[in-house]
Amino acid sequence: MIIRGRCVKPEATFEVVNPATGRFLANAPDATPKQLDDTMEGALAAFHSWKVDDAARVAAMYAAAEVMERHAADLAQILTAEQGKPLRESVAEVETTARWFRWYADLDITPEVAEDSDVRRVVVHRRPLGPVIAIAPWNFPIQSAGKKAAQALRVGNTVVVKPSPFTPLATLKWVEVLQGVLAPGVVSALSGGAQLGSWMTSHPLTRKISFTGSTATGKLVAAAAVPDLKRTTLELGGNDAAIVLDDADPAAIAAGIFDRGFVNCGQTCAAIKRVYVPEKLHDELVDALAAIADNKVVGVGTDPTTDYGPVNNRIQLGIVTDLVEDALHKGAHAAAGGTRHDGEGYFYRPTILSNLDDGVRIVDEEQFGPALPVMSYKTLDEALARANDSKYGLGGSVWTSDLERGEAVADRIEAGTVWVNNHAQTLPHQPFAGAKWSGIGVENSRLGMLEFTQVQAVHVAR
Repeated sequence: MIIRGRCVKPEATFEVVNPATGRFLANAPDATPKQLDDTMEGALAAFHSWKVDDAARVAAMYAAAEVMERHAADLAQILTAEQGKPLRESVAEVETTARWFRWYADLDITPEVAEDSDVRRVVVHRRPLGPVIAIAPWNFPIQSAGKKAAQALRVGNTVVVKPSPFTPLATLKWVEVLQGVLAPGVVSALSGGAQLGSWMTSHPLTRKISFTGSTATGKLVAAAAVPDLKRTTLELGGNDAAIVLDDADPAAIAAGIFDRGFVNCGQTCAAIKRVYVPEKLHDELVDALAAIADNKVVGVGTDPTTDYGPVNNRIQLGIVTDLVEDALHKGAHAAAGGTRHDGEGYFYRPTILSNLDDGVRIVDEEQFGPALPVMSYKTLDEALARANDSKYGLGGSVWTSDLERGEAVADRIEAGTVWVNNHAQTLPHQPFAGAKWSGIGVENSRLGMLEFTQVQAVHVAR
């Protein structure tokens, strides 16, 4: 754990499992309430100096990006061991985080002059909130924590990171690396289970909670924030629909749909989770997707030939397995996959399901794994109604050869982000927000950064 800029010896630990073997990997620190108090007090002490000097913050964020890149290979080895993703994707995750730090460092935060007249001068400032809690998921541990931290730090907050108990090791090491360029207490990290998360979200020194994870846990986080009126940004679950239009060429779009459905082995909140395709194109698209699936290599992340590593943990593997088996039991056809991959570890073959419809669990729920249902539709209005008939609204996409038509259809999808001929691509300058049960607030872009601030209007009468 990193408390007040120092690595602290744990009083207790918990086991972290290597998903490629299903066996013990290492022990991680299990934080205590006293260690949390010390961490929050350190974050508050650092906040008073960190918030003052904007130029110093910019310089520190640039230095942080550089030190991440220098340590990217070492961090990636740890990340692949505990998360399972291919090593090249772990390296990319660290490099993406560094890129986010640079983008926010370059972002201008000059106060806005609302009025400057003979009568008055009104200036709108964005003030930092104080210590921010960043609770990160296990699918993109460093990237998720790093994006939150970049936005919070830029405007003068300090950050305490809580990684998932499934993937704490790389994040703890990442925060340790940052101590070489950041003042003590600016970024700290504590690891532990759900109890630690509860302590952090209810702690009196916490001023904002930025959480990425399941909708069920997000509701608990929101409830914990209410008594003290803590600010929250909640990026929650998704059941993203891809709608293929009747002018699309299945051979041309299959690779894009597959890649965006199985990104990070399907363990991505905004990945494609269900596909709606016109009846006349259904079989051709299913066959094209199945052919791609059959040619993908499933294996350990350290093997450079691996396309997809294991599902991250035993619980999630059970969810994916149950959903696929339920669909098959109800008459679905596995055009590809449909079973666990041979060998030890939490491997599951990339699966394409057809001959199923809305009402089957894998269509209605979030599978968060390497299985994709493909369903046919008769009319576009029907497809849109089915896509929007969900409690979730994180993302969606339209696949077409007519971009103007695609954008018009995108306007009718109820989601925070809608892509045309793409999906699940996030950018630092692109807001990311969930509709309905997929979240509250905004991440990324200037809008996301401003969620880590308090508006202060200074009115000077003349």
